[in-house]
Amino acid sequence: MSEPSAPVAETRPLFESVTLSVPLQRGETSISALSIRRPKSGELRGLSLQDIMTTDIVAMLTLIPRVSEPPLTADEANALDPADLSEIAGTIRGFFMTKGEKAVMEAMAAHYQPKT
Repeated sequence: MSEPSAPVAETRPLFESVTLSVPLQRGETSISALSIRRPKSGELRGLSLQDIMTTDIVAMLTLIPRVSEPPLTADEANALDPADLSEIAGTIRGFFMTKGEKAVMEAMAAHYQPKT
């Protein structure tokens, strides 16, 4: 009789890197990339999960300073280029994807991958 195997822990990244298409200036420092950390429950306080899942701009602009490294100020988050805001919001949305959603996305990506 075989023994039941231990559950396999899901390996989900804690950080994702985002390269900004339009770097931010902080004094003499140029910020060209951000590390976005998977939010902890307390960092979602005051936000609607639905707004996060739909990448609502107000929700994202509130959440980005809480999860970015280096930490952005509210003014810096508001100054993000729209393409960069979209990239960061997509990264944050990715942290909330279920296993099923990820499987569908991976299947779609594999299906549409150029075949050479």
